[in-house]
Amino acid sequence: MAFLKTENTRISAIYTCVPSKIERTQDYEWISLQERQLFTKTTGIIERRVASESTTCSDLCFEAANQLLNDLNCKDEIDLVLFVSQSPDYFLPATSIILQNRLEIPTNAMAFDVNLGCSGYVYGLSIASHFIQSGNIKKVLLLAGDKSTISTNYEDKSTFPLFGDAGTATLLEFDSNAEDWFFSMASDGKGKDAIIIEHGHSRHPYGTMEDETIEIEPGIIRSKKHLKLNGMEVFNFALKEVAPSIKELLNFSNQEIEKVDYFVFHQANKLINDSVRKKLRIDFEKVPLSIDYFGNTSSASIPLTICKELSNQVLNENNKYLLSGFGVGFSWATVLLNLSNVKTKMIEYA
Repeated sequence: MAFLKTENTRISAIYTCVPSKIERTQDYEWISLQERQLFTKTTGIIERRVASESTTCSDLCFEAANQLLNDLNCKDEIDLVLFVSQSPDYFLPATSIILQNRLEIPTNAMAFDVNLGCSGYVYGLSIASHFIQSGNIKKVLLLAGDKSTISTNYEDKSTFPLFGDAGTATLLEFDSNAEDWFFSMASDGKGKDAIIIEHGHSRHPYGTMEDETIEIEPGIIRSKKHLKLNGMEVFNFALKEVAPSIKELLNFSNQEIEKVDYFVFHQANKLINDSVRKKLRIDFEKVPLSIDYFGNTSSASIPLTICKELSNQVLNENNKYLLSGFGVGFSWATVLLNLSNVKTKMIEYA
């Protein structure tokens, strides 16, 4: 486990964008009504947002970022555009560079992509804050999101009703008076097969991949080009690694768990988050959920939860937050930081 500390960074704004199309769990007729009810009980998902076929993750991030940059009037001050996603526009070029141009950010800004999912937002905060800590970078635009629904098959009950689409934009700035941030980050590639799209890239290119769908088990039909999810492996991983990593980070930062005002977890599913919360003996009120109305939105889920459930707190109060992302890879990351005077906005993409 890597433990890191960064200085001189604050978050000024978090904007999010979700598609306007809503798909409700109760309408997912591939499974029985009883199965739908059990799915909602365990995952917490009542409905989720689904992007149109022509809408990309970068389109959602663009809308969030464009409004953020216009509202804060800082387009010309961005030094780095960081795009964290597993839903890029193309194999190449990097989506961050495309967004730099679309947003009309000056060409002297750096731009690069980070290929991470569930842990990606916290990794993005770490990368951005380290650049800012150097003293030469003053403002970073962190774009995090995914269009996971493009990779799921309607006849796969393990993935289709679980994932939603979203894009987010976070503005980080240099601030010599900011309180320190503390990070813990880790990875375990032995879990790579638990959440994977097996065909369609260099290992199994498009010309050789298998398009034919096969029945894996009752209710789960997919091809090699679709997202595969082993829910039990992910659940066991989260229970094994997340709570201990949070305790170790608190020890590294010399903070007591009771002093943390809010814990914002990646919205994998309600059962996982409730299990982690109970393991850590955290009050229910300190762990907000947004999965009920957005589904699992991968790298967008933490900022989306902040905008949906904590917009008043991050703007008008000075609280201590613990943000923790975990999943595909396996990869997991946690940050302890203070948030105050953070502007938020939620946008619907028509």
